[in-house]
Amino acid sequence: MHSNIVTGAVRLAALTVLIPAIPGIAAAHDASLSERSHAAVPILQLIGLTQVNEIQSAQAWSLKNQVEISISGDTRIIRANGIPNHETGRFPNRNNPNAIRAQNYVFRVDAKPEKRDRIEILELGKFGVAVNGVPFDPGAAEFWNRDRNSGWRYEAIGGAVNLGLDSNNAHVQPNGAYHYHGLPVGLIETWSRSVHSAIVGYAADGFPIYAVYGLSDPANATSSVSAMRASYAVRKGTRPGGPGGEFDGTYVEDFEYVTGSGDLDQCNGRHTVSPDYPQGTYAYFLTAQFPFIPRCFRGAPDRSFAQRRGPGATGLRPGDEPFGRGPPPPRRGPPPR
Repeated sequence: MHSNIVTGAVRLAALTVLIPAIPGIAAAHDASLSERSHAAVPILQLIGLTQVNEIQSAQAWSLKNQVEISISGDTRIIRANGIPNHETGRFPNRNNPNAIRAQNYVFRVDAKPEKRDRIEILELGKFGVAVNGVPFDPGAAEFWNRDRNSGWRYEAIGGAVNLGLDSNNAHVQPNGAYHYHGLPVGLIETWSRSVHSAIVGYAADGFPIYAVYGLSDPANATSSVSAMRASYAVRKGTRPGGPGGEFDGTYVEDFEYVTGSGDLDQCNGRHTVSPDYPQGTYAYFLTAQFPFIPRCFRGAPDRSFAQRRGPGATGLRPGDEPFGRGPPPPRRGPPPR
């Protein structure tokens, strides 16, 4: 059976996604093939999140969104061409010279993920994939002094470096891959402050991703709904090296995790009941504050989310790792406390 995703605090843009039921888990959304043409319409800026390079100039193009989600055994498989099902900003643009091109994504995640005792830090790369087949890729490969070994990486949503993001907090990699650095505004058609979010994607470790709104009491399905608060804050004082100056959110390393300061853990998630998981599950949340998209995993991320160098390409540069291992070294990634 096919159904548009309309449940939850967000109503998703036109997309037919249907997810087979798993024993013991309420049927959520799985996938049949979905196609939608893109039309040029004005784009609205999401105030307070990021600098939008092109607000009025969404591009019209003939490419269509294609995504299929299926379950085989204990594996959820997401096949997609990475073309969004919503309008975008103009690409190329003066701060992002790359045109959107169809990809050949085949992502695999655990359909019954398990939370591990240790976390796995994501330095750069894909955290997960939205239900429309567009990856969540929070980190920017932009470093102080253009030195990737400096220990200071610019925050994509901070606005210190104009990355040519559109109003969906997204832009395009050199290989043509459109990807989200923050809340996927175009995917979310309407918001509600009184209803739990629908599933907007899956993390590389298989846990569901929700957008902003969850239960005030994660153990009580009848509790009120509220906007989830991340547990990160800008450090106080001045940077000990590198660019110097006061911590102000320009760099990822300007932020620190403050236990108990918000609703979510270090990986922007928590264990919660939800309309999709009445018995409860660990789940990640996209938030309006840093880290916007989670930067670490509580489960085991699948290697299918490793960095790719072109449509359908696989592999990393020699010495590169798609995911960090264990706690981050000093001044690398959002430092845990």
